[in-house]
Amino acid sequence: MELSDCSNEYEKLVVRMNMPRVVIDNGVCPNSTVVKIDSARSPGILLESVQLLTDMNLWIRKAYISSDGKWNMHVFHVSDLNGNKLTDENLIRYIEKSIETSHYTKSEGNTGLTALELTGTDRVGLLSEVFAVLADLSCDVVEAKAWTHNGRIASMINVKDRNSATPLDCDSDRVQHIEGQLRNLLKADDGYQNDTRACVSYGGNTHMERRLHQRMFMDRDYEKKFDSETSPVVSVQNLPKRGYSVVNLQCKDRMKLLFDVVCTLTDMAYVVFHAAIRTVGETAFLEFYVRHSDGNPVNSEPERQRLIQCLQAAIERRTVQGVRLELCTADRPGLLAEVTRVLRENGSNIARAEISTKDGITRNVFYVTDANGNFIDPESIKSIREKIGINDLSVNEHFSINFREEVEKEQQQEPHQVHNGGETVLVSLGSLLMRNLYQLGLIKSYF
Repeated sequence: MELSDCSNEYEKLVVRMNMPRVVIDNGVCPNSTVVKIDSARSPGILLESVQLLTDMNLWIRKAYISSDGKWNMHVFHVSDLNGNKLTDENLIRYIEKSIETSHYTKSEGNTGLTALELTGTDRVGLLSEVFAVLADLSCDVVEAKAWTHNGRIASMINVKDRNSATPLDCDSDRVQHIEGQLRNLLKADDGYQNDTRACVSYGGNTHMERRLHQRMFMDRDYEKKFDSETSPVVSVQNLPKRGYSVVNLQCKDRMKLLFDVVCTLTDMAYVVFHAAIRTVGETAFLEFYVRHSDGNPVNSEPERQRLIQCLQAAIERRTVQGVRLELCTADRPGLLAEVTRVLRENGSNIARAEISTKDGITRNVFYVTDANGNFIDPESIKSIREKIGINDLSVNEHFSINFREEVEKEQQQEPHQVHNGGETVLVSLGSLLMRNLYQLGLIKSYF
């Protein structure tokens, strides 16, 4: 056997030894499926695991996380959108395979598309104008997501040429013209740096929501005073003897909450060593034991305040107090520009948008408010549906009411939020965290 063959076989062995091992159990918890991931410690593997689960529309209701020494143990209690266990054997096998191979393979995603990234000052009708410009320049939108927060907007838009169905040449005059047109729309005299960028996506490896968090973070959307009565409750304390900073969060539970928080901790170069997540009714409690990537805990008051602000912003970016409109119909050139124009003409502001097109069918989801960020009156909704098509446009609830009732019934005996003198006091999950980690054998007695 040649030396190169030996080397290849050795590399394969190392890969197999370090691949995550996944156990999925439906017998441990009566209301959720337990996903246990055991793996060698490596940068970003927690975010990768959470991202995979949330991308499959799984709701992470509880979690216990530990990175002791050179090994990780992540335990997630998950359910589907209706609060049910996972019973489809094909889905369970798919989850196992996806997690086991995720660290060594890349997802194909949407290849052969041009990715446009935009950030700027939000205003009523901005997305409508963006999609109108792209339609006029013969660009078909295949997939797009847009978030707004604190007067800022970030958007990822994947497009292709309408005539050839191919990506745009990044070095061409046409792409430069598109960038120039979009920059003109985003210009505002508010002291912020507005930006737009175009690039060809060959590998399809860019996770759109991950990238939106990064764009918002770079745009410093967190630099605004939060309403203490409605903002997520976040506290950061240090444990000097153990060298950790303990980050506690309390907010309304929702889909992808853990993903949003872990994204921000990762972008801020914090490493999660231990964590516990639980839900009580509609409230989520999260506790993280973290250090900065240089091995130090939070070491100054400005750093602590910045961490609190960034985590609050990460949670609020996806929290929209608006009406959810869903359009599902046959795709055609200029459809997206027409729909968003109708929304603009009826005084509706798009607070969040998710656009996807597959096999000639487009599915567009818009979270809309009025110009002041309040709920739209029913007459406006009725007018919008009449102009777009009553049979195509639906107004939906975001979550199942039955699921909420089941969660409340299950958790009614558990301790709830404590109030003292009008101030909210976080219920520490430290005892819960260490009890579960001891039971799972994930930490030693010196922790």
